Amino acid sequence: MGPQEIKTAVEDARQGDREAFGKLVRHYQRRVFLCAMRVVLNEEDANDVAQEAFVRAYRAIDRFDGRSEFFTWLYRIVVNVALNHRRANKRKPTVSLDSGASGVLSAALKQQAAGNTQREAELRQAVGDVRHALGELPDSLRATVALVIFDGLSYAETAKVLEVSQGTVAWRVHEARKRLRQILEKHLDGVEVDDR
Repeated sequence: MGPQEIKTAVEDARQGDREAFGKLVRHYQRRVFLCAMRVVLNEEDANDVAQEAFVRAYRAIDRFDGRSEFFTWLYRIVVNVALNHRRANKRKPTVSLDSGASGVLSAALKQQAAGNTQREAELRQAVGDVRHALGELPDSLRATVALVIFDGLSYAETAKVLEVSQGTVAWRVHEARKRLRQILEKHLDGVEVDDR
């Protein structure tokens, strides 16, 4: 869907058109799931969060005032649901390398290893450690990293989603990088990490 189609679907959904809302769900479903996955770090929980976020968005669509982009408004709902879900369910992350959120990473590992099974095992271990390190971050830092680093939102967009200042977003990204570097230091073997 293009920007005008999204705008039309949002307006129709605000007027109670379920089919229009269904179009929005289909359009944003993967992004919503991946955003949820990066916060809760568990595929089953991410599915639950995505469903709950769409239910909440449907119930509140008539209150969407258009002052922000629709995806910003929707992401705010997703992040809030994901953080609440995480606080309520302290389940350990169980992300598979072959899950929807990590399939690209799995393919990249195989390419990097180029048939070297030992190298592939080392890379898989490093990815597991990164996943674990992300799980160790406080929720606010993980949510910020998910939006900025993984989803590619600007600091301004992330600030709107999280309802914080751009300065807070910048600090959280910096702090998350610092903490991740500390957690992962043992796997870097002398490789310097760019902290920009």
